[in-house]
Amino acid sequence: MVEPEPADLSRLRIHPDRRGPSPEEHRRGRLLLWVALATGIAVVAGLLAWSGVLSPAVEVHTFKVGPVFASRALTLLNASGYVVAQRKAAVSSKATGILDTLYVEEGKRVEAGEIIAQLENRDLEATLAEAQAGLQVAQAALRNAEAELHDATLQFNRSKSLRESGAVSEQSYDAVEARYKKAVASERSARFAVDRTEATIRVASVNLEYSFIRAPFSGVILTKNADKGEIVAPFGASVNAKAAVVTMADLGSLMVEVDVAESSLGKVRVGGPAEIKLDAFPDERFPATVHMIVPTADRSKATVLTKLKFDRLDDRVLPEMSTKAAFLERPLKEDEHDPVIAIPAQAIRQENKTEAVFRIQNGRVRQVPVKTGRRWGETVEILSGLAEGDMIVFQLMLAVKDGARVKILE
Repeated sequence: MVEPEPADLSRLRIHPDRRGPSPEEHRRGRLLLWVALATGIAVVAGLLAWSGVLSPAVEVHTFKVGPVFASRALTLLNASGYVVAQRKAAVSSKATGILDTLYVEEGKRVEAGEIIAQLENRDLEATLAEAQAGLQVAQAALRNAEAELHDATLQFNRSKSLRESGAVSEQSYDAVEARYKKAVASERSARFAVDRTEATIRVASVNLEYSFIRAPFSGVILTKNADKGEIVAPFGASVNAKAAVVTMADLGSLMVEVDVAESSLGKVRVGGPAEIKLDAFPDERFPATVHMIVPTADRSKATVLTKLKFDRLDDRVLPEMSTKAAFLERPLKEDEHDPVIAIPAQAIRQENKTEAVFRIQNGRVRQVPVKTGRRWGETVEILSGLAEGDMIVFQLMLAVKDGARVKILE
């Protein structure tokens, strides 16, 4: 085996242009690197500081802009209650019987005296017809008695004249006189029989009328409590009998009844202005007036019943609707019944004779100029600058600048 020849290392050389940086150049490079890094950090920090990222978020209370009624700022006291008809009746029958016909249903309007229902009354009709026939018989008997009396009167007067001249015996005169007196009694008895029969007809007519159930006043049928074929009796006296056929109410007598705490009764006065909000129509308000403060208190609840009368009754208002009532310090003006965009006065900032608010957008506040209008206490109308749904700063915990980050407090 042939051994390799040893390498000739003497021929290796380092070219002068390919040598590494000197220590001085190395130090200079590291210095430039640190300067560039520090400059970048400073620039980034400046940008973050300018954008507010590094600044702590300012805690604020907010208010959502939306429609506000002027009455809200004029309210002295709030109370809840229900719509109640002041004229309401459970209509029943005076007679006991089987319901033959029901002429109404829920929601139908009826006039006073209109027939609502009818009981089976064929027997009552027959009784009335019998009484009417009996009246005809009695009247015929009265006419016969009157004719007999007329004839007996003529005979009596003639016999009386002849007796005075002696042409008639006492016996004949006595017979004529007796006939006359009998005719008078018969005529009177026949007249009494007519009166009695007429009274019988009136009784039969009343009993027949009791089979018709009529509306006691003009109103609307609220509920139907009985159906055809069911037994109807006064006060439900019979077993399984219905006491009331229908329930009706006069919708023109609707009022709102609320309970006012005794401690707040001083804020309520008869004739004072009020406003009613129905849960069924939350976006509407109905003007009202305090009609009555019932002169007694509820001992268990320490409240006093107060009745409010609608200034303009709406057909949509129905009995037993749930309501909220606001007692106002003054009547509303004509232009104060509709809602307007309004915010609390303390949310408005004065800036160089202009008014502005802080609106929250994407977690930051932006100062927005606004134009204000009417004032109701601490509530201010906004004519321009804000829209419904905007979120504004209601109360600042610390000073804040335009563009600052905020933390919303509950």
